[in-house]
Amino acid sequence: MKDAHTDTDYGEDVETALLDVELFLKYRSHARAMARLQEAIKNNPHAIKLRERLREVATAHQQPEEAARQCLALVKLYVARDNFDAAQERLLAAKQADPRINIASGLEAIRRARRPDIMQPVAAAAAPDAPRAGARTVTFAGDLSVVSIFDAVQVIENARLTGTLTLTAAATGARAGRIRFNEGRIASAESGHNQDTDALRSLVELTGGQFDFERSNENYPTTIQATSNTSLLLNALRELDEENK
Repeated sequence: MKDAHTDTDYGEDVETALLDVELFLKYRSHARAMARLQEAIKNNPHAIKLRERLREVATAHQQPEEAARQCLALVKLYVARDNFDAAQERLLAAKQADPRINIASGLEAIRRARRPDIMQPVAAAAAPDAPRAGARTVTFAGDLSVVSIFDAVQVIENARLTGTLTLTAAATGARAGRIRFNEGRIASAESGHNQDTDALRSLVELTGGQFDFERSNENYPTTIQATSNTSLLLNALRELDEENK
C-alpha cells in the first residue's frame, strides 16, 4: 500500500468546512458553498471528502467544468491509495461531465500504478522499417515517450477524426499495431495476431516508439463495441492488471 494522506489526517479543518457548506446549501447559497470548499481544498489538497463534496455541489448546480476538474484530481488521489475502481469511476465521470476535458493524464496515472513494470520507455533504435509519414497523408505524428497513446486518442476523439492510428515499437522500429477510428470513436484494432480488445491490451502498454495518424474519407467496419473510448481503454488496463496478477 502506498503512503498517502487520509481525510482523518486533517481533522477539524475538513469537518468544519463541510459543516459550513451544508449551512450555505440549506439557505440555497451554492456559490458560497463552492467558494468555501475551494478555499478549504487549497489548505487540504489531498482531502477526498472535500473534493467529493465539491464535485457533488458543482454537478447539482450545472457547473460541469468544475465537476470534471475535481474528478480528475480525485483520480490521482484514489490511485495513490490503490483504489483503482474509484479512480476509474471518477475518470468516466469526468468525461461525462465535460466531454471536452483531456483525461489522458488520468489514464496515464492508472496505467503507471497498475503496471509499474512497463513504465520505463526503451530508447528509440534505428527504425528502417518504421512507417514513413512522407509516403502517406499523415495528419499528425509523434513520439510515444513524449505524447502518450492516451493523448493521441484524445486528440482524435475531440476532433472527431476518421482514420488509422499506426503505432511503432521503440526497440525494433516494427509496426506494433493499428487502431481505427470512425468520427473519433475506436472502431477496431490489430496488433500482430491479436484483434480488437485483445490488440488494445497490448497497445496500451506502449510507452516508447512512434505513432502517426492517417485520415480516411470512409468509415471502417466497427468490430469493437463500447459506450466510449474512455471505458474501452479503462477496461483494457483493468484486464491487463488481472492477467498479470
